[in-house]
Amino acid sequence: MHPFRLSLACLLALSSAAASAREYAYSDAHLHYVDFFQETAGMPKLLKAMTDNRIEHVMISGVPVAKKWHEDEPKRPRYYAGDDADAYWYSATDVIVAAAVSKLTAEQRHRFHPFLSGFNPNDKNSAAHIQRMLDLYPGLWQGIGEVFTRHDDLTALTSGDTPRANNEAMTRIYHLAAENDLPVMVHSNITSKREKNPLYLAEIEEPLRNHPHTQFIWAHAGTSAEIHRHQVRLDFLLPTLTRMLEAYPNLFIDLSWSLLTPYLLDEQGKPRQEWLALVERFPERFMIGSDVVGRFNKLGKEMRSFDPFLDALPEDVAKKVARDNFLAILPRTISR
Repeated sequence: MHPFRLSLACLLALSSAAASAREYAYSDAHLHYVDFFQETAGMPKLLKAMTDNRIEHVMISGVPVAKKWHEDEPKRPRYYAGDDADAYWYSATDVIVAAAVSKLTAEQRHRFHPFLSGFNPNDKNSAAHIQRMLDLYPGLWQGIGEVFTRHDDLTALTSGDTPRANNEAMTRIYHLAAENDLPVMVHSNITSKREKNPLYLAEIEEPLRNHPHTQFIWAHAGTSAEIHRHQVRLDFLLPTLTRMLEAYPNLFIDLSWSLLTPYLLDEQGKPRQEWLALVERFPERFMIGSDVVGRFNKLGKEMRSFDPFLDALPEDVAKKVARDNFLAILPRTISR
């Protein structure tokens, strides 16, 4: 072929590829407005990050615990694992979120979907507290969570008993959630850092079975960076998720960052076929989230990191995972 024709053909091919490249509108299904010290970069920075990165909707929640700066610690910790001081349940986190959302214009508010999180999941009074918050802010709350139950080292650092997703206090909350058509996002680790079996699976599976009218979003599908630091990848995760999605139509999976690698993408950043097949089989049951905590400068990067996986899905499925599935799980009274 003549060199000019070859170059022209290459340009046309590149132009065609660029024209067919997908651009996603996102719903961030997992965002914390504050960090573990109940501090935030603020709503103006969050709005700018959303606008700059085609993030049309966000689940916005607080953080249900606050990290103590202990009297014996000379330096303020930067994270909950920064030292051995404990964390404690912090109900005012919801007031911070409510205040921030209430200052938005009606057009801006349409993009935010507040979830209640500021309660102790071991306290059987918590259902009554949630009802009070629903009454105090009518029409504001669209879900419950992220509820911290089994949560790596944070479980040991948090004052009080070990929280479980299947305790009596949470049972009361699941009933309340179903009555109010509120989805519940639960962080419940599937195992410990060292056990190579689904040690804590019953703690999330029992509520799924016993509360079929409650919609559950399982944060990170029970995985965490701390688990991966010790075990790299859980070989039992994919078959376990497959079985659970078959058995429980009220189960939805938050694919936020700890699932991206080493599960959705391999070591070279290429999508794993077995995970693509799972999402294609259950196209309305997966959603993506950034899981940022109080800082929003990396929000767009976190959401776009899912693009290689989304690009390998059929386009209609990819759009559901990127944006629509989160919106579909919200209360039926919420306009989309």
